[in-house]
Amino acid sequence: MVSVDGSIVVQMVNFLVLIWVLNMVLYKPIRKILLERKEKVDGLQAVIDGSAEQVKSKEDAYAEGVRQARAAGQKEKEALMQAAEAEEKAIIGKINESAQAELKEVKEKIAQEVGTVKATLEEEIDAFADAIGQKILGRVA
Repeated sequence: MVSVDGSIVVQMVNFLVLIWVLNMVLYKPIRKILLERKEKVDGLQAVIDGSAEQVKSKEDAYAEGVRQARAAGQKEKEALMQAAEAEEKAIIGKINESAQAELKEVKEKIAQEVGTVKATLEEEIDAFADAIGQKILGRVA
């Protein structure tokens, strides 16, 4: 059994002194280091959060810029397509006019040649009739 005498008081004082010495030498520096580490981690976390927000805002700005550039490019493409269509219509119109004029000239030329050939054939119709008649009848007139 444990006897209660003066040594217990010495043991208690020894225990309290040991706790006080350990607190000064070991526990306080460790707590101080842990507190500094926590503050440093919290500071780094704040920097990380700020950087993440900046990255997000820059990504949003980039995406908006890309969207605007695509929209502007699409508008420019449409304008170029309309200009090309107008130019195409103008070129086709000129070609059509040229083809119509050529066709008119060819028709007039053919009409003139038909008239000339018709007049020539009408002049020679008597000679052809005589030649056909001679061949059919077999005699010379």
